[in-house]
Amino acid sequence: MAVCNVCFRKCRLAEGQAGPCGARIGRDGEVRPLWYGKVSSLALDPIEKKPLYRFHPGNRILSVGSLGCNLHCPFCQNHEIAQAGNGNRFSAGTEEISPEEIAAMALYYRQKGNIGVAFTYNEPLVGYEFVRDTARAVREKSMLNVLVTNGTASLEVLDELSPYIDAMNIDLKGFTDRYYTEVLKGNRLMTMDFIREAVQRCHVELTTLVIPGENDTEEEMRELSGWIAGLQHVYGGKQGREIPLHITRFFPRWHMTDRGPTDIEKIRRLVKTAEENLAFVYPGNC
Repeated sequence: MAVCNVCFRKCRLAEGQAGPCGARIGRDGEVRPLWYGKVSSLALDPIEKKPLYRFHPGNRILSVGSLGCNLHCPFCQNHEIAQAGNGNRFSAGTEEISPEEIAAMALYYRQKGNIGVAFTYNEPLVGYEFVRDTARAVREKSMLNVLVTNGTASLEVLDELSPYIDAMNIDLKGFTDRYYTEVLKGNRLMTMDFIREAVQRCHVELTTLVIPGENDTEEEMRELSGWIAGLQHVYGGKQGREIPLHITRFFPRWHMTDRGPTDIEKIRRLVKTAEENLAFVYPGNC
C-alpha cells in the first residue's frame, strides 16, 4: 500500500488502485499521477475568465485542463473531465502534450496577448507533478503561471508548486463544515490552511459560488469575508482586506437541478455584505 500526499483523505492505494479523485494510482509502491501529460482542454482565454481581475487585466492566458478532481460537487460544470463516470473512465478525450510543448505554445501565442499558462478546468492539484513540470518550463520562457484550484491540498503540494506559480484563484466554497463535508465531500480546514499559506507566496483571488439554500446567508458571508480580511502578511505587502473576492451566481448543473439560479438581488446583497470587510468584491455570472 502506498499513501497519497495530496489531500485530507491520505488514500492508501494498492498496486493499480486509483483514488476517489480518479487521478492518482498506486504504482510500484508509490502513488503516481494517472493522467500525466493528458490534456483534455486547451483554450486562449481572457485572464478575467479565471477569474482574476487584479492580475494583468486585459491580457489573455493559455488555459490547460486535464482529468480528475478530489471534490465531488454535485453542481460541477466541468463534470465530464473532473468527475469519474465509470471507475476511472472519463467521457472526455485527451491528447498527450509534454510540458515543453505547452510552454512553446504559450510563447507562440504571446503575439495574441498571451502572458503564460493557467492550469484550470479540472482540479490541477490532483496532477500536481505535471503542473510543476509545465510551470517550470513556462517560467524558463519568462512567462507567467496561474493556478485555478479548489485549494484541497496539503502544504507539501503547495511547496512543490509555489516557486513557479505567479497567481491563484482559489475556491472558498462556503464557510461551514457541514457544507464542505456533506455536499462537496471536502474539508474546509484544509482549504483554509492552503489559502492562509498561498497568500504569502503569490497573488491570490478567491471565489465563492453561492448555492441557494446552502451557503447563501448574509451571516455566513460576513464570517467568510471577515476571515479573509484577517489574513496576515499577504504577498506583495497587501493586507487581508485587499484580497479580491468573487461572489458568483449558481446555475443548475449536473446532479443539482432541484433549484433555480441564484437570485441576482441575493448576489448584490452578499457583495455589499462582503464589502463590510473587503476592499475588492466582484459579482460573477450576473
